[in-house]
Amino acid sequence: MIIRPIKKEDNATIAKVLRTVLVEMGVPKVGTAYADKALDILYETYDRPQAEYFVMEEDGKLLGGTGIAQLDNYDGPVCELQKMYFLAEIRGKGYGMQMMQKCLDFAKKQGFEQVYIETMPYMKDAQKLYKKAGFYYIDGPMGDTGHHACPVHLLKDLNEDNDD
Repeated sequence: MIIRPIKKEDNATIAKVLRTVLVEMGVPKVGTAYADKALDILYETYDRPQAEYFVMEEDGKLLGGTGIAQLDNYDGPVCELQKMYFLAEIRGKGYGMQMMQKCLDFAKKQGFEQVYIETMPYMKDAQKLYKKAGFYYIDGPMGDTGHHACPVHLLKDLNEDNDD
């Protein structure tokens, strides 16, 4: 299994993977990542300072991905873990934690102090993973991601595990 930054030629394939997972999970198509215009141009979306989208690949097949970037419409050293979705065949095998750690390491190197994430209430497995990684629930949204249909908000302090 390889974790690598997205390439331009990955755009169409990873968009299909992410939408497949979103439909499988019953995520609303409006007010969530499903409707993001960025989903079809992830390479271009993350081709900017302090941002990266990583894909997970095995034998040339894209199986999922995760992005990290400055939290939209928020002033401060806070980034957002974005569009973290994996095909069913690799869920529950520890790859989500590996991918998240790659993003958290990137965020630290970029000087971010906190990481924010939004999710759906019924995505219990994802929430368990976030909590295991040190995220905690907060009372409301930060910034304005445009994902008004995602009512669960979590935050992680990056300075809590500076052991490197």
